[in-house]
Amino acid sequence: MLRYVIRRIIYLIPLFFGILIIVFVASRIAGNPVQLMTVQNPHITAEARQRLTEYYGLDKPLYHQFFIYLAELFQGDLGNSYALRGGIAVTTLIGDYAWLTFELQLAALFLSLLIAIPVGIISAKKQYSKLDVTVTTTSLLGTCIPVFYMGIIAIIIFAYFLGWFPAGGAHSILPERYPFGSYVLDELWHMALPTAVLTFATLAPVVLLVRSSMLEVLRQDYILAARASGLSERSVIYKHALRNALIPVVTYVGLYFGAMLAGAPVTETVFNWPGVGRLFVEATTKLDFPVIMGITVFITIMTLIANLITDIAYGYIDPRIRFE
Repeated sequence: MLRYVIRRIIYLIPLFFGILIIVFVASRIAGNPVQLMTVQNPHITAEARQRLTEYYGLDKPLYHQFFIYLAELFQGDLGNSYALRGGIAVTTLIGDYAWLTFELQLAALFLSLLIAIPVGIISAKKQYSKLDVTVTTTSLLGTCIPVFYMGIIAIIIFAYFLGWFPAGGAHSILPERYPFGSYVLDELWHMALPTAVLTFATLAPVVLLVRSSMLEVLRQDYILAARASGLSERSVIYKHALRNALIPVVTYVGLYFGAMLAGAPVTETVFNWPGVGRLFVEATTKLDFPVIMGITVFITIMTLIANLITDIAYGYIDPRIRFE
């Protein structure tokens, strides 16, 4: 196991630097942040723009900028923002926003798994029944509708027409609007709508994965042998079949967990949720290179670690898989 983990980490190192190089170059090609910051100032001079360019180190060759960034990265310094919150440190900025993103995404992932696994199992056991057709159709619908569209429809129905939930944000502006005067209940109230939309969007593919995987596993000889030996149907399903059927689900969860920050911008922008996703969108529109790179580093590390944990989990779920 240890040798396998070490080999995987060695393999992930060049991949990490490859992603950094691609994003670093792509962000610089996108435009000039100094020009963007000063475009609305009619009194700015070319000399002042040049001084700003030198201040941010953007006058140096691209390869020189990248090596400077790497040197600072190895020291744990992600730099300071160009345009957000008065030039605050990127690590502080990400730390302030990351928890709200995790809070929303993890709640949706937990609820989707809690619902999807038993629903997928029941659907597979009752293949081609009315229940199965309903579940499959609903799941396909959920995978086809974009998350941002579902979010907009949910806001229109449940926030504007019915008035059950807030249309956006993480908290009420005025404390007197907190439900029962509770800050925690107010946050949960604001979380309800985006979490429900994200749960449905995540739930749909997981249900289809569990159903198709269970259908394949239930046809295996060892399942037929387990039934013939007199084991209860519950024992056959949950102790023998489900364990092997979870491999695709573990893969999906690993990818989801690693990319939850990458997928956050759409949902957080629609619901005006103050998380890393919306921060990334704002930094991109302002060409705030340090923030863009900092969030990219964060997402990349999470994705690579999640993939490594997923690979290790395979061996514990399915004993036939060996680490070599």
